[in-house]
Amino acid sequence: MKADHPSGFAIDDITVGPFAHGFGTTADGRPYAFRTVRSTVELEIYRCDLDTDVPGPDDVTAVAQARVTDIDLDDERSVIALVRDMIPDAVAVEANAERDVTTVRALLGRISSAIDGM
Repeated sequence: MKADHPSGFAIDDITVGPFAHGFGTTADGRPYAFRTVRSTVELEIYRCDLDTDVPGPDDVTAVAQARVTDIDLDDERSVIALVRDMIPDAVAVEANAERDVTTVRALLGRISSAIDGM
C-alpha cells in the first residue's frame, strides 16, 4: 500500500487497528516509522542518507508522540492524518540518547525480510 499526499508525504505500509503501525517518507524525503503503544502513537524519523533497510537507534533524528484517544485506529485515513500531523511536531533527538527502539527495529526487520523473500 502506498498513500501519497500532495506535500510529498507518503506511507509505504500501514496496518490499522489497536496495534497500528507502518512506515513511509516525510515530505522532505526522510524515512520514518510509527507504532501504537497503549494509547499513544510513537513516531521516529530517520536520517535521509540511510545505507540500510532497517534503521538503528543511531539513525533516529527526531521523535514525536500523540495520544490516540480522539481518532479511530481502525480507520486508515485517521491514522494517516495523525501521522502526517505529527511530523512537524517531531523533536530532534540528541546523539547517543538512550531510548527503547527494539520494537520498531524488530518491526522494520520483519518487513524487510518479508519484502526480500518476495
